[in-house]
Amino acid sequence: MTRPNSTIIVSVIALLIAGGASLLANNYLKKHSGSQSQGVAVAVASTEIPVGTRLSATHFKLAAWPKEALVQGYQNDVKKLTGRVAVRPMSAGDIVTEAKLLPQAGSPAGGIMTYMVPQGHRAVTVAVNEVAGVAGFITPGCKVDVVLTTPKPGATTHTENISKIILQNVPVLASGQGTEQKEGKPVLVQTVTLDLTPADAEMLIVGGGVNKGALQLLLRNAVDVAAVDTKGATVAKALNGVGTPVATRVRRVSVVRLVRSIPAAPPLQAKLSVEIIKGGLKSSKEFAVEN
Repeated sequence: MTRPNSTIIVSVIALLIAGGASLLANNYLKKHSGSQSQGVAVAVASTEIPVGTRLSATHFKLAAWPKEALVQGYQNDVKKLTGRVAVRPMSAGDIVTEAKLLPQAGSPAGGIMTYMVPQGHRAVTVAVNEVAGVAGFITPGCKVDVVLTTPKPGATTHTENISKIILQNVPVLASGQGTEQKEGKPVLVQTVTLDLTPADAEMLIVGGGVNKGALQLLLRNAVDVAAVDTKGATVAKALNGVGTPVATRVRRVSVVRLVRSIPAAPPLQAKLSVEIIKGGLKSSKEFAVEN
C-alpha cells in the first residue's frame, strides 16, 4: 500500500469515528432535552421574597421541574398563589411550597407572627409613644436597646429614679398600633413587637409592668452589634452634682476671753487735819484715822 492510499484510509476512518461521536452526542442531547420538556410545571420565586410578603404575579413564575426532583407541597396554580403571604424567606429560583405560605384560613395581620418567631424565642409587644418609639423610625428588621427608668428600691421621690439599659440587640418583629383603656375609654397607642428569649421577656415584663417603670427604645446601627456595659444614670449623676447639697467646712475657732486687768483701788482711809497756832505761826498736821 502506497503512502497516499494509507493517508486516505486513515482520514476516512477518522471521519467515520467523528460522525459516530457526533451522532451519539446529538441523540443524548435530544434525549435530555426531551426529559426536560416532559418536566412538571411548578411555581418558583422570580425574585427575593422576604417573610411577610403578599405574593403577586411579579413574585413567581412557572418553570419545568423534573418529576424526580419535586418536593412535597409544590404549587402550580397561579390563581391560588396570588394574594398568599410568605412565612418563610425565599430566594430567586426556590420552589414555592405550601409550607412557605401562610395557611389560607389564617389572618395576615396576626397569624403570620407565629411563623416569624424563631424557635426557642417569644414575641413580646410593648406600648410606646412617639418619643419612646424613635419618632416612628423603628420598623420590622431593626435592632434596638431597651432602657428602663424606674425608682430605686426604697426611693420616695422622682429624683431618686435610675435609668438603665436592660436589653441590647433586640430584633423588632413588627410595629403598629393597638388600643388600651385609659380612664374607661379606648385610646390608640403605638406598639412594637420584640423578639426575645423567655428570660429576657420576663425581665422586660417585670420592669415595664404596671406602676413599675417607663420603657425607652434606642435604635442601633444596622451593623453595630457590640454589647455595652453601663452602670445606669441617676438625676444627680446626670446633673453632675448641680443643685445638690455640698458638705460645709467648719473651721473651729478657739475663742479667747481677754480680761483687762484693772488695778484694785486702795482702801479709803479717813484723815484728820489739825491746825496748830504757835506764836503767830500757823501750821497744820494730818493724822490718819483707821476705820
